[in-house]
Amino acid sequence: QVQLVESGGGLVQAGGSLRLSCAASGSSIKIMGWYRQAPGKQRDLVAVITDRFMANYADSVRGRFTISRDNAKNTVYLEMNSVKPEDTAVYYCNAGVFYGGRIWDYWGQGTQVTVSS
Repeated sequence: QVQLVESGGGLVQAGGSLRLSCAASGSSIKIMGWYRQAPGKQRDLVAVITDRFMANYADSVRGRFTISRDNAKNTVYLEMNSVKPEDTAVYYCNAGVFYGGRIWDYWGQGTQVTVSS
């Protein structure tokens, strides 16, 4: 069982910056990432990063957000710069753990990010 503990959400003004962190217990975590869900919308990918540090971003955040991870600490970070009101959402940490020949998904409890205009 993997547990994910998120931190760093809050209220920020448009154009500002925020940093999210997610610490995971367990091992064999192949991929970690961030997803977000705005009210009334589906949960969408923000950014993901593999254990070999290959990253992928949603078009809407590319160039503004940076994902990174510390494998020794099993922690993933999301540096959010030049934030916009449309970035307002609950941000969820995700971990993909390789076990028994497949990848298992785990989710954090979510952290609210609110961007004021």
